[in-house]
Amino acid sequence: MRIVIYPGTFDPITNGHTDLVERASNLFDRIIVSVASSEKKKPLFNLEDRISLARTALAHVPNVEVIGFDYLLVNFAKDQKATAILRGLRAVSDFEYEFQLANMNRALAPEAETIFLTPAEKHSYISSSLLREIASLGGDIEPFVHPEVARALRRKFAG
Repeated sequence: MRIVIYPGTFDPITNGHTDLVERASNLFDRIIVSVASSEKKKPLFNLEDRISLARTALAHVPNVEVIGFDYLLVNFAKDQKATAILRGLRAVSDFEYEFQLANMNRALAPEAETIFLTPAEKHSYISSSLLREIASLGGDIEPFVHPEVARALRRKFAG
């Protein structure tokens, strides 16, 4: 069984993330969207909320499971018996950092392959941090996230 881990903080999950998962679902038998605890990044949503929102946004993809984790990614991948790690590249500027991560993951776990996918062009400029900023300023984020994610962002910045 071909299993891929798609790691991230997903704070919040965007239509770009969803696009990558949908396309990866055609390549792999099982996709595990692994939501990192990432307390160092001070996420807007707690881990449970990020997992819940990701499950809602990806409910239409039958071979996807969303799991939170709080330890080294390559160890999580081994625990899940993953055959690859999926990483998204929005722009050329992402490549250097992602390349460094892929090489470090390979050094730590030589059996861990990294697969890079780019989002559809219409999603290439969407980032979670940009959407958080737009939402915090009362901007329209509806075109960029699942409706439940948009509601959660509006609630977060309402008070």
